[in-house]
Amino acid sequence: MDARVNRDIETSKVPEVTLIFWIIKILATTLGETGGDAVSMSMKLGYAVGSAIFIAIFAAAVVAQITTRKFHPFLYWFVIVATTTAGTTMADFADRSLGIGYSGGSSLLFALLMISLGLWYWSEGSISVHTVATAKTETFYWVAILFSQTLGTALGDWMADTNGLGYEGGALIFGAGLVLVAAAYFFTSISRTALFWAAFILTRPLGATLGDLFDKPHADGGLAFSRYSASAILAALIILCIVLLPQRAAIRSGKTGATGI
Repeated sequence: MDARVNRDIETSKVPEVTLIFWIIKILATTLGETGGDAVSMSMKLGYAVGSAIFIAIFAAAVVAQITTRKFHPFLYWFVIVATTTAGTTMADFADRSLGIGYSGGSSLLFALLMISLGLWYWSEGSISVHTVATAKTETFYWVAILFSQTLGTALGDWMADTNGLGYEGGALIFGAGLVLVAAAYFFTSISRTALFWAAFILTRPLGATLGDLFDKPHADGGLAFSRYSASAILAALIILCIVLLPQRAAIRSGKTGATGI
């Protein structure tokens, strides 16, 4: 009986949203900051070239992810890392190279994220990650992920640089935001889907400020780690987490299931 029930359960192509998920997500977003800066700044390729490189990697990784038929942890997290590195260079390009500043870049990226989520909801009737099982919904999912990662980078830089909080202050602000989201999850009936996207966005600027804290010079309030060394350490930690803390695919729900929106 149990075996037959298990066979009837449909799974999504994304992992269960557990504490392990958020730990790896924060590590991946921090790696995105150090890795993106390593290519655009340490290698002196610039934000435009860096963005082109990482968007190409992201596109190839997404094609592989969409064409696979089930959840593969290493592939999934590789795509996440690709979105974080692309998000880092894209945000820097919008903020600095386009000359619109952190506020302009953040506003533009927020609008793009809302449009992508709106189109997803209009097409599918839900933006819940538990519905991600078809090529169409997965395409919407990864576009929204890319914009959310890019927005998070811009917000992190805006908070740390423009508002004078520094990298430690920025990390504390976004960490506090995540605590509030967690409290809302446990003590309120707010849509779990809305809370997921809020937490997903907030973990990116947290990772951005932590990444900057690692690799910026002491004079700028950082720890002066090499971007290459920091990226290698973070990549190793992600691999260890995936190997030692196995993840399961999320249970697939209907369009308007218990997850809310």
